[in-house]
Amino acid sequence: MKRHIPGLNLAAPSCAPSPLEGVFLARVERAFYRWHPRKPFFLVRFSVVEPKPNAGQSFSGRLYTTQRALWKFHWFLRDFGYDQDLLGRDEVDEKALVGLVGIVRISHVQVNGHSLLNLDGFAPAADWEELASAPVRESEAMSHDF
Repeated sequence: MKRHIPGLNLAAPSCAPSPLEGVFLARVERAFYRWHPRKPFFLVRFSVVEPKPNAGQSFSGRLYTTQRALWKFHWFLRDFGYDQDLLGRDEVDEKALVGLVGIVRISHVQVNGHSLLNLDGFAPAADWEELASAPVRESEAMSHDF
């Protein structure tokens, strides 16, 4: 039996909004440590503060805590203003991460048909005005450093 469902073709995946990508001033909404035998990580959920058209949207990313990836996790903690006393004692308090604000650059990559979010870089929130007003050149858009 055939059924006619008006509007079904409008719900195609090609009509879905594109994922967030670029540089955002963001606030940490949640942070959870997830242990994995080879790659332990923090799952961090961010809420966009700026730019205004994206305000309120959220995205999640992983920050790995392996020896090889600690540099990036430290970069995140430093630029988002994590408590230096706790950082100095090598302690991460999930509750202390909530509410931290900073700049994050995100991009997406396709792996085996799945879109994965990359947290490419971080900067202190105080740099937002400078980064938001600077024109983005093609070469800078592809760079992974601020």
